[in-house]
This record gives sequence, structure tokens and C-alpha cells, in this order.
Amino acid sequence: MCGIVGFTGKQQAAPILLEGLSKLEYRGYDSAGLAVRDGENLAEVVKAKGRLSNLSEKIDGGNALKGTCGIGHTRWATHGQPSDINSHPHSGERVTIVHNGIIENYIELKDYLLKKGRTFLSETDTEVVAQLLDYKYNGDPIDTIHNVIRMLKGSFAFGIVFADYPDVVYAVRRESPLIVGIGEEKKECFIASDVPAILNYTKKYYLMDHDEIVKLSHDGVEFFDSH
Repeated sequence: MCGIVGFTGKQQAAPILLEGLSKLEYRGYDSAGLAVRDGENLAEVVKAKGRLSNLSEKIDGGNALKGTCGIGHTRWATHGQPSDINSHPHSGERVTIVHNGIIENYIELKDYLLKKGRTFLSETDTEVVAQLLDYKYNGDPIDTIHNVIRMLKGSFAFGIVFADYPDVVYAVRRESPLIVGIGEEKKECFIASDVPAILNYTKKYYLMDHDEIVKLSHDGVEFFDSH
């Protein structure tokens, strides 16, 4: 099982994301990665094969990766061998995602995107979804996510950041677990695959419904259904 964490708030995100991933190590993994936004700048992505400590060393325990919004992931390889390239997060030009689950029709979707001129760096089903979100992006993240998940077969929990929406994390799930946490002052919001990842910061959490989309921002949490 993969592990997902996400955070937006006033604190530096990378140390919080690393701590959250450490609480999910029991799920098993072969690589780890973070994507952190620093204001208007594009998400900076750092990945490492092997133990979470390898990733932590790369970024000095999170201190070298500045920004108050981000997503993180521990990967258990399904499509593509364990490597830095196949590790999450994966990106298109305007979208970066982490994923827990398996996209059953990713080969069909990859062929569709290849015919549209898209190129791929990894062997993963997750990069296919990142590229699909980027290809279908219409300037409205909620509408884009809704349209894309209708094309997907399989199980998934996604944490997503869009280049033109700084300080915002989006998430959606189907079958795979994902929770939303709200900080005590409602200025910090979290997503995680399991409760232990956020317990040091909040005990207020909610299990997302299937195909429910959530938007986490400094203004709080908003939920969207298929309507």
C-alpha cells in the first residue's frame, strides 16, 4: 500500500509531510517523494529510492525545501520498478499529483495521450493520470478533476496541486482510503491515507466519500460531489 500526505497552512510544509510519511511507513514502500509550493513558484519535486531517511537527507529534514503547501508519498511499486524516476509525485506542465491505488485502464489512456503528442518519463500509471489532468485542464481544477475521474477505471486516492492555484491542495478518492484533517485554528488543513499521519496536529478528521473532491486552502475545507 502507498501512503499519501498533504498540507497547506502557515508552517513550512516539508517537515510536516516527512513526519506524516514516517507515520505511514507500516504500509510498506520502496521510495518516497515530496512536492512543495513556495508562493507563486511551481512545485519543487524531490524523490528518493529506498528508505524515507534517504529523502530526508536530500532535503535536510525538510529544511532545504521551502514552502507552506505540498503533497508527499511513499510508493510500493506496481507499475514500473522502484526508482527515483518512477517515484511519486508525478507532473504534467501545470499539475503535480500523488496516488495510492491502481488505474486499470492506464495503458488505454496512455495510448490516447501519446496520440495527442504527450511524452512520458516513467513507467507508472500515476504519470498517465498527471498528464491526463494536464491535458484536460480547463482552468477550473474541480471541473477538471471531475471530468478526468469519469475516465478512470480502478482504485485511487489522489493528492493534487495545480500551478496556478498556490497554497491549495485538491484531493479525490475511489476505493482507496483518504482522510481530511482540519487544524485547531482552521488555518491548517491536511490529507492523509490514515489517521496517525496527522494526529500530532489535529484530531478533527473526516473520511472522504467515493468520488468526493476536496479543496484545502487557507480559507478552510470545501467538499464537492458529482453535482
